[in-house]
Amino acid sequence: MNSYNAKSCSALEKPYYKPIEAALRWCNLIQHESVILQTTGDELFPSISAFPMAMPSGKRRKVYDAILNGELAGGRDGRTVSAGDHVKKERLTIRHTDLKAWMSKHYPDQKPAFLFDDVERSTHSAINADSFRALQADRDAARAELAKATKWAHETVQKLSELQGERDSLAAMVEKMNVPSQRAETTYLNIIGGLLGLMLGKSPAGKPQSVFENQSMVIAAMLAHHGHLAGVSDTTLQNKFAEANRSIKAT
Repeated sequence: MNSYNAKSCSALEKPYYKPIEAALRWCNLIQHESVILQTTGDELFPSISAFPMAMPSGKRRKVYDAILNGELAGGRDGRTVSAGDHVKKERLTIRHTDLKAWMSKHYPDQKPAFLFDDVERSTHSAINADSFRALQADRDAARAELAKATKWAHETVQKLSELQGERDSLAAMVEKMNVPSQRAETTYLNIIGGLLGLMLGKSPAGKPQSVFENQSMVIAAMLAHHGHLAGVSDTTLQNKFAEANRSIKAT
């Protein structure tokens, strides 16, 4: 069984009210209603001395004035009557929905509990139906823009991912083209090793075949003439010459 909701059966809420009842609830004097009504009877505007408590006469006059001027629909015993119809004061009533609509329009800063629920009372008075619809339209427009931006971002990320894949593929192809095969590497090393052997070797008669007495002199000469070129450094030359010598000996 669902839990009981006291607010759904509140004694404050009625289908219609007499002007004095509406004023009492507006002034939050519901706990004194029975005593006040017994004292005032059917009088629309009893004297202040008729009851020793602050009377809600000001608010009752506002309600009655709104009925007289057509701002608030009046009724007879809970049934709405046409504007200008005469209704006896003891039978004059205002429907709950009409009273709520009138107060929302003319007194938006005042939301008594007998007309408005907790959510309505906590809502800022400046937010009416028109402003709510305007805010709702702005929200819907913002959602549409967000969906559009999200779609654009998704498509952009997808295209970027594809471009990155193509870039990586091209980079791999270029790298593969720049790196010599094992066979080509061995060929280069054998040529370097052979040249080093000729430069540092001697003829059958025992004479040096070049002016270079050792590998260090060859490296020094290379650095002096070609040290500005990429890859021509002392460390690189020593490593490559060592690899070249090992390659020659291995063949």
